[in-house]
Formats: sequence, structure tokens, C-alpha cells
Amino acid sequence: MTNMIDQSRIPKRRLVSGKEIPCIGMGTFGSDRFTSEQVSSAVAGAIRCGYRLFDCASVYGNEDLIGKVFADAFADGAVKREELFVTSKVWNDMHGAGDVLKSLKKTLEDLRLEYIDAYFVHWPFPNYHAPGCDGDARNPDSKPFSIERFMSVWRQMEEIMDMGLAKNIGMSNMTIPKLEAVLPLCRIRPALIEMELHPGFQQPELFGYCVREEILPIGFCPIGSPTRPERDKATGDVSDIEMPEIVEIAKAHGVHPAIICLKWAVQYGAVPIPFSVYENEYTGNLRCVTEDPLTDDEMAILKTIDKNCRLVKGQVFLWEHAESWEDLWDLDGTITK
Repeated sequence: MTNMIDQSRIPKRRLVSGKEIPCIGMGTFGSDRFTSEQVSSAVAGAIRCGYRLFDCASVYGNEDLIGKVFADAFADGAVKREELFVTSKVWNDMHGAGDVLKSLKKTLEDLRLEYIDAYFVHWPFPNYHAPGCDGDARNPDSKPFSIERFMSVWRQMEEIMDMGLAKNIGMSNMTIPKLEAVLPLCRIRPALIEMELHPGFQQPELFGYCVREEILPIGFCPIGSPTRPERDKATGDVSDIEMPEIVEIAKAHGVHPAIICLKWAVQYGAVPIPFSVYENEYTGNLRCVTEDPLTDDEMAILKTIDKNCRLVKGQVFLWEHAESWEDLWDLDGTITK
């Protein structure tokens, strides 16, 4: 087992509440390629090597096994509860009255925790798809985004924070038009936002907007998610780790191109949450933020390679009469009130 990475060397971000969060974490979405046992085993190894941020979700179907890993780690003294920053998310089929609290209580039971450090609205609409479905799947009950429906969910999020069950609350898969519509209505504003973020999809406008609003961006798919589900793959998608500029910079640093993507994300100001079940990979992912930073010139080069290529398009959430996955992302700048 690789020696634990010194916690003092891992940079921290500060939330608007003053709470600190590691600048990199581990995702736990095994897509359709890895079992819950493989994911939970990786979490156990990640704790031992020094990870303190873990991004979970009820829909991933593995929170019960991850909860056993947490309990064992607490029991054997590998880590204290207050040293971990654990996040989870309410899934789209739990947006009804009282459902957010019900969902969080199940997550806390599965994770064997008394509170969650941050709880997210996973997607901003109640559109549900079955786990493992293909990209052509559609739910006839799917609906476009609605401010009223979303705020009914957010009011429940505020209540679970009032109860102390969630220390922070956040949003995910949002857009600037959606945020502009709902932020003025929030009694408790989101402290964090999860967004797809990698060199081929840098989202500078949304990223900058969130920073100005003091909402910390958490970046998923930070290396371009080569193991994402087949339903999320499309002709024309870019592969970040094969982009020549990234490959060239990786050669200069003597590392895998994926490491360059993670260094970029951290130096950009995001908190990437890469996923791997392989010890050498997740250990290297954590270590890379403690050494050998990218130069200003390298960061400038990477700024120029943004392809505006969204990989998680979300087409399985489309509603009747929607024209394409682009309708999910308000590309015309308008939203349904």
C-alpha cells in the first residue's frame, strides 16, 4: 500500500460558510463498468492514501457498501468523521413533497453518517430514467425545467440544512439562466455547484458566474470521463487525454495526460472529483495536486483548447416535443417559468 499523502500538502478551498474542503476528491460513480464492491474497495484504499473528499449519490447504488467502508475506517482509527467531507445528491424521482428529507435519511442510513457535509439537487428537474438505460430511453412523464417545481425542491433542501442533517447544500447541472432565475428566490443560497468541467469543456461563463456568486465549482468528468456510460457517448466527442496539447504537456512533466487535466482543474480554481478503482491511478490523482504545478505558459495553452464539447448531454431526460439535448441546457438563453 502506498504511504499516505501528507494532508498539509493538499490545498484547500474555503466555502462561503468558512468551511474548508480539499481541492480534489474521489467520485464514486462506477457508470456501467464497475461493481459496487469495486467502488467501495477503492474508497477504502483512497481513505488510506489520504483522500478526505468523497462524492456520492443515491442513484449510484453503492452508498450502503461505501457506508460500511466509512464505519470501518472510523472504527479502526484510519480517519475521524470530522476529517471527511462527504457529499451526496437527491435523485430526480425524489422531488415531491417530503421526498428530499426521506431521500437524505436513506442516504445517511446507508452511509452510516449522522449528517452529510453537502447535499445536492442532482438534476434540476424530476425527469427519471432507469439505471443502465440506453441513450434512446425516454420517460413519458419527463418535464422541462420549471422555476416553481425547482423551488419546491430547494425549500426542502433549506429545511434539511435547518435541521442540521446537511451542513451545506448545492445545485448541479445548472445553467446561468436557471441560476439567475432561482438564486434571488433562495433563503439559503447554494454553497457549491457540480458542473461538467475538463479542458475540452471549460464553461468559462458559468464558471466565472459561480465564482462571482461565491458558489464553489465542483468539476465532474475532469479527465473527459473515458469510462462514462455508452449512452453518454456521441460522434464528435473529444477525448481530452488524446488532445495533442495535453499529450505534449504530459510528456514534459513525465506523467499521464489525465494528470495534466487534474492539475489544470485545480489551478483553474475548481475541485475535480476523478474516479478510478485502480490504486496507482487514484493515488497518483491525489499526489499530483501536491507537486510539479503547470506553468503559466502551459495554463495559457490549455485555455486555448476549449472545444465546448459537453460529454454528459442528458438526452435521457428529454420531455415530449423537446427538439434535442440542447434544450436541457438553455442554449437559447431562455427557460420555462
